Order: sequence, then structure tokens, then C-alpha cells
Amino acid sequence: QVQLVESGGGLVQAGGSLRLSCAASGRTFSSYRMAWFRQAPGKEREFVAAITWSGARQYYADSVKGRFTISRDNAKNTVYLQMNSLKPEDTAVYYCAADSRGGSVALEYEYWGQGTQVTVSS
Repeated sequence: QVQLVESGGGLVQAGGSLRLSCAASGRTFSSYRMAWFRQAPGKEREFVAAITWSGARQYYADSVKGRFTISRDNAKNTVYLQMNSLKPEDTAVYYCAADSRGGSVALEYEYWGQGTQVTVSS
């Protein structure tokens, strides 16, 4: 069982930066693939980024490549999403997810956080 708690969301102007954190409970955090998804009003939840259990590989949606960076600290049971050059279209609720074998599809992830709101003003 894994419990996830996101933090770090907020209101930022276009071009600004935010760093999201996701703190996980459970001793087996380091064995899980972690991911960030986001969901804007009226839209489906979409993949943002994922990272393997060791942190050696990261995967990104085309819309955030070069602007967002996912990382993890297994000693702290935490995964991060550094978001730079934010755009109004990045506005959404951002969710942290965990699964032993998850990819880029939301249905592949077993554990989810409650979400944190990110709002980018133009």
C-alpha cells in the first residue's frame, strides 16, 4: 500500500516556475515507477512525466519536453516535478501516481494522490 500527498501548486505568471513534490508513505517506494498526470477542467487526465524506480530513465509528454523535469529522492520517499517556462495551457490539477509497472496511461497506475492545483496566468 502506498499513500501519496502532493504539494507545491499555486498561482504563477506565464514564464514562471513551480516545483511540485509528492511524498509517499510505505517502505517500498523505491520499487515503484512514479508519474505525474494533469487534468484541466472539461478534459481527460493526461500524462505529463514518469520516472523509473532508480531514477535512471525519465519520460515526458511532448507538450512539456524541455520545460519540465521529473526527479526522485528514494531516501526521502519523494518525487518532484520542476516546471519552468510555464504557459497558461499548463493550468490543471496535477496528480502524482505510483505503480510497479506503470507507463504513460492513467489506468496503468494503482496509487494516486489527491492532486494539487497549478494555475498559470497570462
